[in-house]
Amino acid sequence: MWDDSFPSFLIGLREGLEAGLIVSVLVATLVRAGARSRLAQVWTGVLAAIALSMSFGAVLTFTAASLSTTAQEAFGGALSIVAVAFVTAMVFWMRRSARSLAGELREKVTEALTMGAGVLILTSFLAVGREGLETALFLWTTARAADESAGPLMGAGVGLVLAALLCWGLYRRVLRIDLTRFFTVTGAVLVVIAAGVLGYGLRDLQEGGVLPGGTAFAFDLSGSVDAGSWYSTLLQGVLNLTPAMTWLQVAGYAGYLAVVMPLFVRGARVVRGARGTTPSPSPANPRSDRAAGPAATRRLLLPVAVVAVPTLLAGLVVALADPKPAAGQTVAVSGTDCGQGFTAPKPGRQDFRMHNTGNQTSEVYLIDPSSNAVYGEIEGLAPGTTQDLVATVAGGTYAWRCVPADGKAVTSQAVRVTGAAGAHAVVPVTERDLTAPLTAYKAYVNRGLSTLVTQTRQLGDDIRAGHLDTARTDWLTAHRTYASLGAAYGTFEDFDQRIDGRPDGLPGGVRDQDFTGFHRIEYGLWHGQSAAELKGPAQQLADDAAGLRKAFPHQDFDPSDLPLRAHEILENTLQFELTGDTDQGSGTGLATADANLAGTRELLTVLRPLLTPRAPRLLPAVDADIARLQRLLDSAHHGNRWTPVDRLDPAAKARIDGATGQLLEDLSPVPDLLEIRKSA
Repeated sequence: MWDDSFPSFLIGLREGLEAGLIVSVLVATLVRAGARSRLAQVWTGVLAAIALSMSFGAVLTFTAASLSTTAQEAFGGALSIVAVAFVTAMVFWMRRSARSLAGELREKVTEALTMGAGVLILTSFLAVGREGLETALFLWTTARAADESAGPLMGAGVGLVLAALLCWGLYRRVLRIDLTRFFTVTGAVLVVIAAGVLGYGLRDLQEGGVLPGGTAFAFDLSGSVDAGSWYSTLLQGVLNLTPAMTWLQVAGYAGYLAVVMPLFVRGARVVRGARGTTPSPSPANPRSDRAAGPAATRRLLLPVAVVAVPTLLAGLVVALADPKPAAGQTVAVSGTDCGQGFTAPKPGRQDFRMHNTGNQTSEVYLIDPSSNAVYGEIEGLAPGTTQDLVATVAGGTYAWRCVPADGKAVTSQAVRVTGAAGAHAVVPVTERDLTAPLTAYKAYVNRGLSTLVTQTRQLGDDIRAGHLDTARTDWLTAHRTYASLGAAYGTFEDFDQRIDGRPDGLPGGVRDQDFTGFHRIEYGLWHGQSAAELKGPAQQLADDAAGLRKAFPHQDFDPSDLPLRAHEILENTLQFELTGDTDQGSGTGLATADANLAGTRELLTVLRPLLTPRAPRLLPAVDADIARLQRLLDSAHHGNRWTPVDRLDPAAKARIDGATGQLLEDLSPVPDLLEIRKSA
């Protein structure tokens, strides 16, 4: 956790020391002036600044939580840029002001003593509040970059506690620190950290669609760098340097360092010309003045009010930004009363209570009647039941469509919602829309099966001739051809089990008579069985391949299988090939995974015309994921040999699993985007 904690530790230490020095000077000045009774006013301003800072952090957190994923990226990226600007200004200001800070504050406090309690509270509030707001903003951005809050908060807490101890030591003259040198060194480190935050912020803005170039990578070392190693974790956590960075990130990172660091170092040399230890606050003078003022209860009202107001304001903002959907309407669902009770809702997230008043199970869609785009849906709402449908509503036209299991679709009367557009809807897909992709993919499978027939016959010829070394090579070629047809396995019926079945669950295991196909031959070729023992299984495989080639054009290929297979092919790869479960001795699981990836790429090619208008940013991300996984698989391919899964370096195995998992995550929306929805 230290890698995520260090940037926050440093900012907590610096900002805490700055704020602590300010408070120490304020307290010491009042004590020396014999105005101890005014200390409560200083602490009131300090507590108000702390309350404002914590409230600011809460507002940032809850505001971001109420936004869409894309808006969150843009919001976080923009605030990262702002945080970099604040931190840059802070390190330059403190480097310049460290020596004169105490004198300036004493002058302000002396003036405030003659102008009443409010001015002294305001002085301490403004002096500490700037540090607190900077700290809250920087902590929020670093926690977001780390994708967790425990490490950054722990680091900041340790830094603040250490800063408090240092300030106490300075106040009591226990410690003497060259603060100019301290702020110079930590400032230089923070400039480097700020460069990483800038790069992270630019990436967020790219992912949020604000800046271009999200897929234009300057480098991608994910194939050779273990993202889970200690050095990679340290670089990512402290410097926000990731294995893959876009050109814009690299330009922002390098440009910031090239401009800011020389300016900072040059200024530090000038300041160092007047070297000396910054005077620490003088110890307390035991004199005090006993104030005769308002009653104790009246003296408490102002501090309580000053601390409570920022907290209440933050609570109000959080309440307004609460991502929970608004309590919505109860809407009837049936073949005759679809949408009864539906009135124009207010913009924002709404919770509609859908109650099936009919006698049939129904599907329910919240749609834009002009385009049939779907904002939300419920599948299989049973008669007499109620289910919540949560959807985001913005400016536009809305209606309900109810589709009973054995009836025609009914569309409610449309309502108009005023306000800015922005609600996300998915244009529905029909069987007709999938006709062209299905035709193209079936043609691809037909070509693959024709090739498979030829290759399995060649494999059989090798075995009959006793050329088992050649048979091993030809076995892998044929098996990769079959593996690349993964999107069609649901239509192959019993042929798939005969051609590519595993011995799992068979009573006799690898010696069971029902263990046939590629894996049966694989077991024999890599476990020393003779050509005579393998002739029968090889002939049966060739016959099954020819039978599948003949049967496939007449088999039922459900169009809805295509979107599902976009995710399921590699899901099976991760579960079986990348765990070694399918390996019967050849050690070619990665070769099969490579073929599965090729099949996924082909499937996405035929689905691309449907996916691009529905999710413009999905395919560029998926293409980058595929390219990354392809490079990792290629690194395990050496000539005609593939590294067996069980012999992979643990770091290489983790990278392949991670890249496959990321690709699966990015492919997961495809089935929902291209789901066939009933409209009649």
